[in-house]
Amino acid sequence: MPGNATFNPYARRPEDALEPPKGFGPTLRYLGPGLIITGSIVGSGELITTTTLGATVGFVLLWWILFSCWVKSVFQAEFGRYIISSGETGLRALNRVPGKIGRVSWVVLLWLFLLIPFHLGVGGIYGGVGQAVALAVPEVDALVWTLLFAGVAIGLVLTGIYRLLETLLTFMVVIFTGITLACAILLQFTEYAVTWSDIRLGLSFDIPVYAIALALGAFGATGVSANENIAYTYWCTEKGYGRFAGPRAKDDAWAARARGWIKVLQTDVWLTLILLTLATIPFYMLGAAVLNQIGEVPDGLETIAILSNIYTETLGTWAFYLFLLGAFFVLFSTVISILGGSVRVMADAAIILGLVPEDDYAARLRAIRILTIVSPTIMITCYFFVQNPVWMVMIGGMFGAMNAPILAGSIIYLRYRHTDKRLTPGRLIDTLLWLCFTAMLCLALYIIYVRFLV
Repeated sequence: MPGNATFNPYARRPEDALEPPKGFGPTLRYLGPGLIITGSIVGSGELITTTTLGATVGFVLLWWILFSCWVKSVFQAEFGRYIISSGETGLRALNRVPGKIGRVSWVVLLWLFLLIPFHLGVGGIYGGVGQAVALAVPEVDALVWTLLFAGVAIGLVLTGIYRLLETLLTFMVVIFTGITLACAILLQFTEYAVTWSDIRLGLSFDIPVYAIALALGAFGATGVSANENIAYTYWCTEKGYGRFAGPRAKDDAWAARARGWIKVLQTDVWLTLILLTLATIPFYMLGAAVLNQIGEVPDGLETIAILSNIYTETLGTWAFYLFLLGAFFVLFSTVISILGGSVRVMADAAIILGLVPEDDYAARLRAIRILTIVSPTIMITCYFFVQNPVWMVMIGGMFGAMNAPILAGSIIYLRYRHTDKRLTPGRLIDTLLWLCFTAMLCLALYIIYVRFLV
């Protein structure tokens, strides 16, 4: 849990101001929010949706996965810049976007509506955890395991052990990703070896019509999704980036200090991007090279069992339990990472709606604790009715993909209308923002055209 009721990490006080570190080594001590976000992405995006997309279409959408990873990080960094500039949280920043119904912006209202498919998607990840453990211990039903580990996740976040466990699970995610990267390399010494023609096909910028729904789901679940982009601002706040800059002031010292902490945040973002790319591409390659060739597409209660083929077909049958161990850790880390971030954002929504006092940190903590119980309960209920992790995660991802251009446009609005002029980015970053936003919008319109008008 975020601190205690006597210390409010969301308040910026003059005594908390701290000069930013200089040099890469000292900066490493202040990184971390990106690793938490990585933990929430790898399980749903890389393990399930990326591999499933590769299994379905082969290599043809490699470019799409790369685009999904890279395009969102530009907005992640820019959103973080605004948070340091303003001292606001992500959702309160989005509430500045014009077009309000009462006291709430339409962007925030849309986010509230998207909580429905979000809970469905995360319910699929809970189910994946249960399936992974049930394959190793089949005497206990997967639904029972799902319920058990949902309770464990709730308990960890409620008791405050979360931060210690997050460090451990981040390590496990890195290990699992490293093993998957090794599998992708060893793939070249098997009958499933990737050729240059496969790579050229993957960079052909084609979108098969039959795979549009899967592609949208993968776009929403891989890289830093809209929900994770918003949640990232809360982790940055609790890490102290905005608090260390100190209360916004007109003097040059504040501007210099804020720019220094923006550089720390940008380092956090770009290192996260590198890690996500290294995690994503091997999963896609293994799905496209192995599962697509053997004709196995993850689905329903067999999702984790089918996914295990990406290990067993390259390392041998002995790797089945290695995959299950890794799948458990990567999915469970996703569960607690998403839970920790999402309840913070939802508690902030309660403040915006006037349900929780704005300056009462103890009340914010109570809201977080209540949501820590209620939110997973809804997710588990969704899984009990559906029991298809791939479908559930894809649906959540599709709606997340629809929200990506809206969030990107909102961040651009904040950059021009509300970011302190002394902290605004240079021409290169501005160009990247507009290029990425235009690319998102054009691809969205193209998909609508191909799917519904042709």
